[in-house]
Parts: sequence; C-alpha cells; structure tokens
Amino acid sequence: MKHYLMVDLGTGNSRVALVDSDGGILGLRTYTNVYHRDSAYEDGQYFLPEDWAALLLQGCRELCREHPDVQVNAVSAAGARQSFVLLDGNGRAFLGLPNIDNRGRAYMAQVPEHDEIYRLSGKWATEDFGAAKLLGLRMQHPEQYEAVESVLSLSEWIAWIFTGRKVMEYTQACESQLYDIGQRSWSQTLCSFYGLRPEFLPPLQAAGTAVGPILDTYRRELGMAKDAVFVLGGADTQIALLQTGIRPGGIAVVSGTTSPVVAELEQLFYDPAQRVWTDAGLGAESYQVEMNPGVTGLNYQRVKDRLCADIPYERLEEIYREKTSFACTASFSSLLFYQRRSLRRGGFFMRAPLDAEADRTDLAWAVLADIACSTHEQLQHLVELTGNEGGPILGCGGGFQSEALCQMLSDLSGRELRLRAGFRQATVQGLVTLCNDYLGEVPAKRDSALKTYHPRTGQLIHQYAPAWREARDRANDIKA
Repeated sequence: MKHYLMVDLGTGNSRVALVDSDGGILGLRTYTNVYHRDSAYEDGQYFLPEDWAALLLQGCRELCREHPDVQVNAVSAAGARQSFVLLDGNGRAFLGLPNIDNRGRAYMAQVPEHDEIYRLSGKWATEDFGAAKLLGLRMQHPEQYEAVESVLSLSEWIAWIFTGRKVMEYTQACESQLYDIGQRSWSQTLCSFYGLRPEFLPPLQAAGTAVGPILDTYRRELGMAKDAVFVLGGADTQIALLQTGIRPGGIAVVSGTTSPVVAELEQLFYDPAQRVWTDAGLGAESYQVEMNPGVTGLNYQRVKDRLCADIPYERLEEIYREKTSFACTASFSSLLFYQRRSLRRGGFFMRAPLDAEADRTDLAWAVLADIACSTHEQLQHLVELTGNEGGPILGCGGGFQSEALCQMLSDLSGRELRLRAGFRQATVQGLVTLCNDYLGEVPAKRDSALKTYHPRTGQLIHQYAPAWREARDRANDIKA
C-alpha cells in the first residue's frame, strides 16, 4: 500500500490530507482561507500566498509526525477554479487572486470581441476569469503587473512549492480565459484582447503526470520515499468528477457551495446562444459542458446555522421524511445560467397571514428544495442541449450527505441518482485515483455504488416545484 499527501484548496477553506492508496484518510487538517480587500477596486480581494503556504506546510508536518511509520510516495493538489497565484522574477509568490476577486469588472467594457472570446475560450467574457483579474491588476497596480514573471493556478502553485517547477494543467488553464479550448493551447489572440503578456503563461501539462521529484528539503523533512513525486492534479470540480466515474455521454452534479451540473462529451461543444461553459476534461482528452445554479449549498448551511443550530442533521432528515405539505417556498440560488443572468432577489415566499403551523424546519426544507429545483432546472436545459439523456445522474460532494436532497433530485429528474463510495470527499478521492494510476497502484476492491436513489412520482417536491418557479420568476421578473 502506498501513501499520499493531498492538498485541496477551496474558496472558504483549504485542507491537507494524509491518505492511503485505498482512499482511506489517515489524517486531515482544515484551514479557513483569509482574504484581504483591495481598496483600489469596488470589489477587489486578494490573499497572501506565503501565509497560506505556511499553514499548509505545517499541516503536512503535523500529519507526517502523527504517522511516523507512514512513508509518503506522492503529493498532489486540487484547487478552486478561477484562482491564481502570481510569481515574480525572484521566485517569490507575491500575490494571490482568488475566484471571489472581481477587480476586472470595471474594465470589461474595453475588452473587444466578447463573442470571439466565448468561441475560443468556452467561457463568457466576464470578470470571473484570470484574464480579467490580470487586466484589473494592470490598470490599477501596473508596478505589480510588471513584476509578474509567471501565473499559476492554485493546484500548480502547490506543485511549484514541492518541486520548483512551473506548469499549468489544462482544466485550470481553461479558467484563465487565455486558453484556446479547441486548439488545446495558450492563445495569443485572447492575450491580445485583454492586453496581456503571453510570456508569463507556463507550459501546459496533463493531470496525472509527474511534475517532478519532490525537493530534497521537503522529502527529508516529511520523511518521504526517496522516489517521491508530485503528481499533477487540477481544477477541483474536474478532480471531484473523476471520483464519480463519469464518461462521455454521462451527466453529473457536484453538490457543494455551488452545484455545477456537467455533461461529458468526446467532441468540442459550441453553443451560439452562449448558454453553457465548456471546460477541458482532465488530460484535455474530453470536454465537459457546464451549467450552474450558483450559490446553493452555502445557503442551506447558513439557514442550518442560524435557524436550526440545535437540531442535528440526522434529526432534520427525519423531520423532512415526515412532511406531507410545505408552508413556503424559498429562492436563494444565484444564477439563471441558461439566460446568463444573476438572480438578485430572493427570500421565503408564503401565503398571508403566516401559517400557524409553520416552523423553522419548514424554512430549512424549503431551502433544500430550492437547491433541488434550481439544480434540476439546469440539468433539464443541459440535457436538451447536449443530448446526454441516458443513464443515471452521477453525484458527489458534501451536499449529497442529505438523503432528502438526493431523493428530491431523483424524483424531479425521473432518473436514478448514484453516489460512489467516497463521494463526500470526492476531490481527495479523485486525487488518489490520479496518484494510483501514475504509480501503478491497484486499490483494494470495494463496492463502488454506495447508494442509488430511485425516482418516484407524486411526491411533495412535485407539488413544490411549480410554486417555487412561480415565486422565483415573479421576484426576479423572469419571463417564460
């Protein structure tokens, strides 16, 4: 059996895990990500890479000290999409631009050829992606922009720390909006639209390949094997999808802070109406077409924390199973993806006067049903566009720990929902798969189908869905 150190950098927090080649987690450290406001922008945020690195490396040391008999054979990392670290000519990671940084928003109107940007990159021309962040940096902090020698994604920044080598994985390159998804290469054309220097873009490399041997400093300090390597990871969504076993023709949902709905295709997909994002699959050997209802799981977590903190999740699930009617609908998802539209108005919607029988668990159930309905809405549109109609829905992510949510989504879609073992820690399990494949390690066989939810008819969610849509559409002035 082999052992791996995994680094998983998310939006709200980051984790370091020590795992074995069977996917067993021996130890875990979680850290809250700290961001800082940049007052030069209306909505500019950044992080200090050196501060994050100190915590992550300390987590690695602690885990290895706690398991002195374990010898680490490989390190790998996954990172939140649309997040980048800037290196200067002195080899210092001096600035982090996270996915929540919108410093490029005020300058998007000066970027030409938005339709061509979508055609080449597979993504809308918005402030979300790396190109706009770098444009915003150039406009307000030209001295910092001129100092940039290399741009790395979060996962490849970890690779650089452990190996000293600079590369960019394909799924992360897609999030820069400087990558031509059809040509599978960096695009000078896209760089020119944003007025950016292509020289700071590193070589492209496929996930699951070795970036290089671990630097002797870390190998000795952490007691790693002499031949320990860094196996390239990639974007957290695509790494998590690897855990589901998705193949071309399949469709999957990653239920987390947001809920990407993804169809995998063998051929490049282009939608002239620009209703989807197109991503590279791991290794750039397939394509993944995405819709996303935006913020979902975070809404449920906040309602749980504020209204039902004293009720365990297990008890809430029991209460949900007993409900035969709903007292209100909720609308808190943040995107109408197929209309390229943000949803600015949300809330709880109920009849007046307030139902005397309504309680806080009705509000929590309504938020969970909102996640199911908004995710299913994206799924319906994605299936119509891509034709990925057959087979079950594959699921992963912590949101699917709620059996009520799983059953709602299966009922609404009329399709089975399947969760494989390890779905709660899908990103870590996806990284394990990459390391096993590279090292030729065959994990012990285990039941790959942890749970299957079968669709039912005539359920409460079927009554809820039309009422939910009517309230959501009225609040946001959405026309049919």
